[in-house]
Amino acid sequence: MVARYTRTAMLFHWLIAVGIVANVALAWAWPYLGDASVRPAIDTHKSIGVTVLGLAAMRVIWRLTHRPPPFPTDYTLVERKAAHGVHWAFYVLIFAMPLTGWIMDSAYKDAASHPMYWFGLFQWPRIAAVMHLDPALRDRVHDGFGAAHSYLAWVIYALFALHVGAVVKHEWIDGDRELKRMLPGGAEATK
Repeated sequence: MVARYTRTAMLFHWLIAVGIVANVALAWAWPYLGDASVRPAIDTHKSIGVTVLGLAAMRVIWRLTHRPPPFPTDYTLVERKAAHGVHWAFYVLIFAMPLTGWIMDSAYKDAASHPMYWFGLFQWPRIAAVMHLDPALRDRVHDGFGAAHSYLAWVIYALFALHVGAVVKHEWIDGDRELKRMLPGGAEATK
């Protein structure tokens, strides 16, 4: 029997993964969109980002209160340590990406006159302490956190490649049934 994550852990994993992939797609697409489509794409990107932030908080709480399943016994010590390192790096990034974006957005020079709405449903607050900085400092904060947001995206791409590469290796080369640990379905997963 394959030791599996709980259904709740799977749900958090896949919702966050879909949100990140959607946000990457939006960020790569908006330079090619017409002028009328760019702002809605950016607004959707922001809404997904703060949603990922909320899901990340819930996922960490779940993770701290529910032990993940053990690795298969044939994983080497290096594979186990690498998997832990990549997972914890992802945890850091799923907080750092939306937070740097939120700070950058709050430091936008026209933030006060262009409110942000969560999927068009309600106004999402900006960080007031950032919005009310001296304009020159606010511009530096905007540019600095914007650069950090972009650099962190490249780290996510690298970690994603490592993560998927490890899954492929374990699933199709080693025959470890790695995907079954995180895919819904089957009786082994619990709440």
